[in-house]
Amino acid sequence: MQAIKKDDLKYKADLKKTIERLKKKRNAVIIAHNYQRDEIQEIADISGDSLALAQAAVRTDAEVIVFCGVQFMAESASILNPGKKVLLPVPEAGCPLADMITAEKLRNKRKQYPHAAVVCYVNSSAEVKAESDISCTSSNAVEIVRSLEEKDVIFVPDKNLGRYVQSQVPEKNIILWEGFCPTHIRVQEEDVLKAKKIYPRAEVLAHPECNPEVLALADHICSTGGMFKYVKDSQAQEFIISTECGMLYKLHRDNPSKRFYLPTDHLVCANMKLITLGWVANSLEKMVYEIKVSGEVRDKALRTLDRMLAVSSGKKG
Repeated sequence: MQAIKKDDLKYKADLKKTIERLKKKRNAVIIAHNYQRDEIQEIADISGDSLALAQAAVRTDAEVIVFCGVQFMAESASILNPGKKVLLPVPEAGCPLADMITAEKLRNKRKQYPHAAVVCYVNSSAEVKAESDISCTSSNAVEIVRSLEEKDVIFVPDKNLGRYVQSQVPEKNIILWEGFCPTHIRVQEEDVLKAKKIYPRAEVLAHPECNPEVLALADHICSTGGMFKYVKDSQAQEFIISTECGMLYKLHRDNPSKRFYLPTDHLVCANMKLITLGWVANSLEKMVYEIKVSGEVRDKALRTLDRMLAVSSGKKG
């Protein structure tokens, strides 16, 4: 068994060297979401939540963006960087939440509420973004909805994030879509209560995609980026993390003296875990798989993303 482990370590080390060589050759940058495998986060030039990655994609000078995430994230990078090549190492890495709404279904919803603004969570396809007024992430959803003039807001596709926004912006009328994150809804109230009993000194951090009863037990509700900041600033030494397990890598790395626990072992997004070192190396070697959004869809979707970024940077629009 020891020999196998050594061989595995050597294989990964060789892959990392290959990736570094190819990255320089292609003038590429590797961007990774916080839910990616540990080995992917280790080689990433930039890592973060959806908002941070969208902003990073705009700022990068690289000619090639290797996006270690899922389909809608790579689409957003393509929309924001039309002159750059955006690669998704595993094209099958999709998002079940994003698949719960289509452009046609959203158009039909708008007909029911013609005076409502449409806010689409960034976890949606380019076509859905093109049919929306403004996009948002879990870190800026409250800010985005609050910035709108309209009282009625169609919020798609995550109902739990929409419910959380409603609780923070009671002056708005949030019209929910019945979508959900298959990973976050696996956290149940009893899981958190059990974890609190085992770790009574731990603070509970929860992603707003979690069920309302889980959010009710949280000491702090925030995006993955918000969790990093909260943990760094908190005097607490133990935390129960109610979001995808990939978060633990960076939390441990940046806070070695603190302890982190998951309320359940089921907090794994299979799609996020599809990308490996081998697939990243393959992507850079063969320059696959390019994600390209163009034409009218790109133009309309860009407006929703630009408007989001403008609000988040302090410029209303």
